[in-house]
Amino acid sequence: MSDPLTQQPEQHSQIAVTDTPDTVNTEMETSPESSVRYEPKQIKRVLETALLTAQEPLPMAALKKLFDNAINARQIYGVIDEIAGDWLNRGIELVQVASGWRFQARREMQPFLNRLDPPKAPRYSRAVLETLAIIAYHQPVTRGDIEEIRGISVSSSVLKTLTSRGWVDQVGYRNVPGKPALLATTQRFLDDLGLQSLEALPPLQELGALVDTDVESAQSAEAEATIDPENEQ
Repeated sequence: MSDPLTQQPEQHSQIAVTDTPDTVNTEMETSPESSVRYEPKQIKRVLETALLTAQEPLPMAALKKLFDNAINARQIYGVIDEIAGDWLNRGIELVQVASGWRFQARREMQPFLNRLDPPKAPRYSRAVLETLAIIAYHQPVTRGDIEEIRGISVSSSVLKTLTSRGWVDQVGYRNVPGKPALLATTQRFLDDLGLQSLEALPPLQELGALVDTDVESAQSAEAEATIDPENEQ
């Protein structure tokens, strides 16, 4: 039986991400509901403060809400580019992930930060990584699809591990007898890997190493699911 992690991935779905425009209108525009006008320096200061203090990535809707929607998306994109440029030579960077924008430590800084707060993340079993890979590259899939590809039954603890971690969720039901649940990865999965969309996923063979690396470099302690105890090969 061939190793499912070496199979060629099928066409998968994509989370749409809006590209940053090359040119930005710097004229301060206001919405019909607001007469407030914001100066460029004030916009930059507010956005930078919000992004530095946020616990989760901030989407465009949240950034516009900071100004009661008096600032349009093109202006915000331009200011974000300026802020990202200001932090280019520092240990922290501003990045865009699936859920929005966030500040994070650069990868080369993480070994130093780990000395203050050693990572406590688990090493995931082969069964968990295989199941995650199948869902990521073939989604949406049912439990039966996963078992057919792996050639072995899927333990409930494996799926519980992935759903508890926030990486996999149920997105619907297949319209066949029994209506099995359809599973797909979440934006949290992409956020934890520092990716904007499913199109940015690495080659299938590299997913396991990427998951281990990014979990170990997590910046805050999280409640972790129990590592799958089965000894499947």
